[in-house]
Amino acid sequence: MNIAEQLAKELGIQSWQTEAVIALLDEGATVPFIARYRKEQHGELDDTKLRDLAERLQQLRNLEQRRTEIAESLKKLEKWTEELQAELDAATTMARLEDIYRPYRPKRRTRAMIAKEKGLEPLADVLLLQLPRMDPPEKLAAAYLDAEKGVATTEEALQGAMDIIAERVSDDAAVRERLKRLYNRECNVKTEAAKDEDSVYRMYYDYQEPLRTIPSHRVLAMNRGEKEGWLKVSLQVDEEHAKTGTRQGWVIQTGSPASELVRAACDDAYDRLIAPSLDNELRNELTDRAQEAAIRVFALNLRPLLMQPPVRERVVMGLDPGIAHGCKIAVVDPTGRVLDTGVVYPLPHQRPEAAKTAVKNMILRHHVSAAAIGNGTASRETEAFFVQVMKELGLGDALKYMIVSEAGASVYSASKLAAEEFPQFDVNLRSAVSIARRLQDPLAELVKIDPKAIGVGQYQHDLKEAELDTALDGVVEDCVNAVGVDVNTASWSLLSHVAGINATVAKNIVAYREENGPFKTRAGLKKVPRLGPKAFEQAAGFLRIPGGKDVLENTGVHPESYDTARALLAKYGMTAREAAGGALRSAAEATGYPALAKELQVGEPTLRDIVAELNKPGRDPRDELPPPMLRADVLEMKDLKAGMELKGTVRNVTDFGAFVDIGVHRDGLVHISQFTRRIRHPSEMVRVGDVVTVWVQEVDTAKNRISLTMRKPG
Repeated sequence: MNIAEQLAKELGIQSWQTEAVIALLDEGATVPFIARYRKEQHGELDDTKLRDLAERLQQLRNLEQRRTEIAESLKKLEKWTEELQAELDAATTMARLEDIYRPYRPKRRTRAMIAKEKGLEPLADVLLLQLPRMDPPEKLAAAYLDAEKGVATTEEALQGAMDIIAERVSDDAAVRERLKRLYNRECNVKTEAAKDEDSVYRMYYDYQEPLRTIPSHRVLAMNRGEKEGWLKVSLQVDEEHAKTGTRQGWVIQTGSPASELVRAACDDAYDRLIAPSLDNELRNELTDRAQEAAIRVFALNLRPLLMQPPVRERVVMGLDPGIAHGCKIAVVDPTGRVLDTGVVYPLPHQRPEAAKTAVKNMILRHHVSAAAIGNGTASRETEAFFVQVMKELGLGDALKYMIVSEAGASVYSASKLAAEEFPQFDVNLRSAVSIARRLQDPLAELVKIDPKAIGVGQYQHDLKEAELDTALDGVVEDCVNAVGVDVNTASWSLLSHVAGINATVAKNIVAYREENGPFKTRAGLKKVPRLGPKAFEQAAGFLRIPGGKDVLENTGVHPESYDTARALLAKYGMTAREAAGGALRSAAEATGYPALAKELQVGEPTLRDIVAELNKPGRDPRDELPPPMLRADVLEMKDLKAGMELKGTVRNVTDFGAFVDIGVHRDGLVHISQFTRRIRHPSEMVRVGDVVTVWVQEVDTAKNRISLTMRKPG
């Protein structure tokens, strides 16, 4: 089975699809471009499936590379045989390849090596025969006594031979495979306290769970507890079962006096060599799976966070709460341009009346209609302060607010990018601007921040950084390209996430438009330094030029399809502006897409996309989602009562539940058991940014915890 066939089998698609995608990837095409503009070639696979394919393709190619390296190494060692090659060819995992190679891999000096140097390998070979009528082992060993080589007694000779046997047993790929199956079937992960002190890991002070069912978040919690010195983690398996599996194929029941020595060597192999090695290997595999799952959850949460609908056409006030340095304020217009900034001290022990006056003046002067309040230190007090300001102003629904996650805002405000954008502001005021803009256009603002700093996952510091970066960068790229980017207003950081454009080219685009004025057409991008034909092909369809003479320039129609789009419009005697609003779609449906695609000599998926884009030029897929929930009042934990119905916004989704912002500055947890139906993972029902109805189940003020349910009481 070749790689394309294996990918097709694993992903549940056709071999021709995987072959087409592999060819496109090898030509340098990006996933967003393949997903959007090469649908006919791969059968309309979505970007998620394409990324899974690209990731698994790399893993399989790495596997093939390692298979080749091992075969070449075996040939250099003169150990290669057709049988070994067949075993290598049959291996489907990196672990299996390494098990096959283990006996031949260069080792550090071992007890078995020392025994071989003493000339004891022939004795080990004889003992392994376990012939029923062989001489007693002691008599056999006497022939190998050699004081010069350090073999003074028969006991030393037999021990050396057993060391050789133990290493052979340990290196036996079949034994290791058999024991791995046993561990995966019967093993428990056990944790116990490493210190006699209370900690957040108390639930793991005397805990065990089957290896095959332990969830990822518990594995990562145990690992962190062990790393911090609070826990001891071990794998527990029935020792006799494990040793029986080790002896299989090695101990021969012939009544031979050597059989007991071989049995003892097998047990030593398990205790001294196999068990510690398997513990490390299986725990590493367990951690790898847990990290992969955590990275998937990270990516799963990041996508809806980036794709939250923007709050358009509003002047927004951003408030970055603080105590010692006050509450930083920035007011931005509907395009994100900063209109005003300031610092107030609204806490009761500070200058609340002066703060009220300053904030009211800014709201009235700039016609602020929405506020974004960061959820950091003093957020609850700042929210209460702002709600009081709203009441005193009496503007009703003309002014609302929303609590905004400020995760990563400090990272951005201290970055080189922020300094380039706002050299006139200090770090704190930049943070307030970022918070305001997060409400206006979450995607455009959040792409400026390292995705790991946005706070939508767990155990990020325990995950493989390169793999996490790759996964999250892929999500950012998919989201940016799904929305499209205004090439004449976007920052270079946003442009750098467009398919085919790197940071250098993105900066060149910004520099070119600053020097030469706004781009009038997409074709004008070809004049940008280092933006070559391949980059243009990949990027052009995702870049927008609003307000130009040609409406096509503000759609997702790729320039390579302009002739088709114009032929389509000409067929029905419409201009691009006349086609919007359903006229072209109705005409195309009346003709029938299959017949129309044949007439225009274009693929049906591409034709449907062209019609959809001309139906609504400049469309933003985020506008089709429910808008973010703006609030007009504030709740406190003491206001909550069991059974109370509330609306809330999902802030994080984990393996064990979803955290929901219900407006009390402490997200409540909807445990996985409290969803409306049985599910394997909370992501099956909710995603970050969803507005949901919940009921208060329990409020624990001592532990500052709120338990919520999605099941209506009664």
